[in-house]
Amino acid sequence: MEFVIGIILVLTFFGLAYYCVKGHNLMIGFLVISIVWTVLSLLGTLVASPAFIAENPILQFGGDSGTTLVSILNKIYQSAPEGWGTTLVNVCWGAWFGRVLMETGIASTLIRKTVELGGDRPIITIVLLNVVTAFIFTAMMGAGPVIAIGVIVLPILMSLGIPKAIAMFTFMGSVSAGMYLNPVLQFSQLRAFICASDEMPEFSFSWYTSHWGIYALIISVVVVSVLTGIYLKIGKKSHAWAAQAAPKNTQTEAPLIALILPIVPVVLKIWLDFSVIGGFVIAGFAALFLCGKMNKSFKENCQLVNKLYYDGVVDTAPLVGFLLTLPMFNTCASYASPYFKEVLGGIMPTNEYVVCALFAALSILGFFRGPLTLYGCGAATLGVLSSVGHFSVPFLFCVFTIPATTVNVGSCITQSWIAWGLAYTKVESRDYLKLSIPFAYICSILLYILTAFTVTGLGPEWFLS
Repeated sequence: MEFVIGIILVLTFFGLAYYCVKGHNLMIGFLVISIVWTVLSLLGTLVASPAFIAENPILQFGGDSGTTLVSILNKIYQSAPEGWGTTLVNVCWGAWFGRVLMETGIASTLIRKTVELGGDRPIITIVLLNVVTAFIFTAMMGAGPVIAIGVIVLPILMSLGIPKAIAMFTFMGSVSAGMYLNPVLQFSQLRAFICASDEMPEFSFSWYTSHWGIYALIISVVVVSVLTGIYLKIGKKSHAWAAQAAPKNTQTEAPLIALILPIVPVVLKIWLDFSVIGGFVIAGFAALFLCGKMNKSFKENCQLVNKLYYDGVVDTAPLVGFLLTLPMFNTCASYASPYFKEVLGGIMPTNEYVVCALFAALSILGFFRGPLTLYGCGAATLGVLSSVGHFSVPFLFCVFTIPATTVNVGSCITQSWIAWGLAYTKVESRDYLKLSIPFAYICSILLYILTAFTVTGLGPEWFLS
């Protein structure tokens, strides 16, 4: 009977994948699937064989086990979301820092200085803009900051005669490249899918950056820049302007010394293991003071800081809602995992190199919130894979962060800021996908090769029990 329960769970998994592909609300989808999986997993214990229950202690409750049905439900729907408090706090402060960089004009000044440096050489300007955009998004996140930078970068690219679709592609690809060193969106948030903040402390942002993250960023920037050059060679130049002019506040000129501030939180975290929030606070207030935004009365200064925090939280509100349902899903998935293992245990790969090869070949399944992206139904795939194999935390993190970042964040039209960019530039979805799909494949293959060489065979100390 446990096999039948497993089949039903697999069918609901594909139902979730279809739901995500159709572009429906992810928070509602994962809330519903959490309830369904909880009911199926716990009711399954009433019909499963005694031998199956004995082999899976997680399914043993009631009687002498000391675990009650109410305690399990409390763990799934109360304790699990509460455990993500650290991640949510980091997200909110990171969003505030992104708003500071926009308000002070630091981000826009970096872009303009880069264009001046490139002069009248389009390909040089493109490469420099890709590097600077990636640099900026190591500290910024959310649809608001991407749009704020996009209304500066995209008109510049298109004024150089770069076709609209290629301008869109190179900008969005650079955004995703920068995310590989974003301590909040990239590391803290995605790490929480795999383990709680107090588990596996050895897997720190510093360790991740030095062993994998910095190389992932470099590879991504190189691939998007090379592909942009190829696309320009085989395409036709055109002059097309964005539908809207950049907002006036983007013309604020920030002092040169302030231009290093976007990287300060990342540097402090890598070199000194300084707190992420502390880095955001130091760099954020330094930016506000250096750029003359704190020269008013105390009350007005407080109102500005409060407004920036409010706007930042609004930017991340949909993400926060999604994040609060994911821990429910992850926890109930642990109760469903024995049934998944019963059905898929014989076909799911357990070798790290096979996993890398398989994910590289199937990277297209990260599109449209598919079963490989953690911003879709990839959390279910993660639960299944981790239940049937003995994989280290760093390995699982790298395996799943590639489709979530390169494919979903940088290439998929279901991503909110890519959808905005398509509307802003009047680019057809199919024209954008013709450029982004090759990038997703090539970059994913190279990143899985990197993964195979850097985070495999780490030893038992890197595994969660």
